[in-house]
Amino acid sequence: MLCRTANELYWMARHIERAENIARLLDVTYRMSLLPYEVIEPGLAWAEPWAVPLITSGLATAFYERFRELSAENVLRFMILDSSNPSSIYCCLRSARESARSVRGAITSEMYEDLNSAWLEMRGYDYDRIQLTGVSAFLEWVKMRSHLFRGVTFGTMLRDEAYHFNRLGTHIERADNTARILDVKYHTLLPSAADVGGAVDYYQWSALLRSVSGFESYRKIYSDVITPRRVAELLILREDMPRSLHSCIHFIHDTLEVLCDENSREIEQASGELYARLHYGKTDDIIKFGLHEYLIEFLDRISALGGEINRYFLVPT
Repeated sequence: MLCRTANELYWMARHIERAENIARLLDVTYRMSLLPYEVIEPGLAWAEPWAVPLITSGLATAFYERFRELSAENVLRFMILDSSNPSSIYCCLRSARESARSVRGAITSEMYEDLNSAWLEMRGYDYDRIQLTGVSAFLEWVKMRSHLFRGVTFGTMLRDEAYHFNRLGTHIERADNTARILDVKYHTLLPSAADVGGAVDYYQWSALLRSVSGFESYRKIYSDVITPRRVAELLILREDMPRSLHSCIHFIHDTLEVLCDENSREIEQASGELYARLHYGKTDDIIKFGLHEYLIEFLDRISALGGEINRYFLVPT
């Protein structure tokens, strides 16, 4: 397979997954913003709910270069419709569609038609139409388009290298997003230490679980109140949770075992080390090490792994 083709397939999948992740973040933030909320400690302005999507995606600086005021409308415009924000839903769908158009021979016609129709429908949205439709309804549409694309991919694509690069991009993006969401809630979001274990804390943890479609899974597994320790266990170490770090890295490692040859065993080894750390990891050890420190180290490792994938397969030097 040509490197250019692999690159387009990989980033097509990452952009679709990113659009879904942004929609999940915004939907939970929108619902949380409807609850009574007050920042108890004035120095912790980042605890304001609408700052969370910006912090999680690393776009706070870019946002304040465009907007002076942190408000629901400004964040929604920036994260959904802004054509100058490469991580906006608009830009993600546009980039995914352009990637699909450039590698039509490597994907099925159903996959291209699905992405093309999603992009054409996205072009018809502006802020007024989103408000008229309902913010949650629009974000649900984005999530469903992502689900539909993955279903079409799984149901129609030959299990060849093109399929593996597509799914590799999906899980790299998903692992990065899950770690960022968990770290922001644990390290940044709670406005006051006095609120730990209180109503605000509970609703924030439940919102986090909903943002990764994990609320029902948590209830089924633990059947108890939501605690940070158990949320960390669910989203980091449980292999049967589809969006957990363990599940994502397991899939990434299995895929790299198929794609790697004698010249790229180092990247397979790096993914194997990361997988072993999660497979044999213990919640007690993570808490003792520090959840924030653990997640930052994971983000560094997944970023380095993405860089190696880019160097070996996508843009070889």
